[in-house]
Amino acid sequence: MMLERKQRFNVPEIRSKVAQISTDIGTDVFQGSQIVAYAELEQIYSGAMREIGTKLENLDDEFQLKNRHNPIHHMECRLKSIDSTIGKLRKRGLPLTVESIRQNLYDIAGIRVICNYVTDVYAVANTLSEQSDIEVIRIKDYIRNPKPNGYRSLHVIYQVPVFLSDGPHPTPVEVQFRTSAMDYWASLEHRLRYKNSIEDGEREKHYETLKECARQLADIEDRMQQIHQELG
Repeated sequence: MMLERKQRFNVPEIRSKVAQISTDIGTDVFQGSQIVAYAELEQIYSGAMREIGTKLENLDDEFQLKNRHNPIHHMECRLKSIDSTIGKLRKRGLPLTVESIRQNLYDIAGIRVICNYVTDVYAVANTLSEQSDIEVIRIKDYIRNPKPNGYRSLHVIYQVPVFLSDGPHPTPVEVQFRTSAMDYWASLEHRLRYKNSIEDGEREKHYETLKECARQLADIEDRMQQIHQELG
């Protein structure tokens, strides 16, 4: 399996974390049955992540069989931590409830799909989007339209049904498609952004260098992709 999973549906552990968060922010979070409801919600998001992950693995196998080429290099998955989830609700001024999470946040479950070439990114994303039980909620294409800092990636929010004993639960999963080059660029930019021990002038210099690196990497990827296509 390419997709590593981690089960986190521990109600006492969630209750302890919620109590600590409530103390830290001075506001009660997830009262009464909300603790169990949050654990159940995590279970559903994890199920949705598995559904999408399995679909992606099946597509990768099919591409290999038909084209003798695996478009997916590897995949990574994560469930947003309860700390980050509550932090995002607070930042957006939303109620600190499980229902608020369900209605307003689309990135609780996330999968990062690292592909070999840009053409692979679009081939996998488009084929997944065409499956009959999947709904595309939102697309942000930072490959065709990079962010000002040079960041490139294709972000798609898919909604997939998770079938439990009480029926289907349509659940969003954010999938970020990118190449290996885009991924290690993003990792370095993320490290720079959260490096507190660096002076502002030095940080800005590195940002300018990273912007130029992003442009060069895009050019190199285009040339390598052309060679790959010519080799057939």
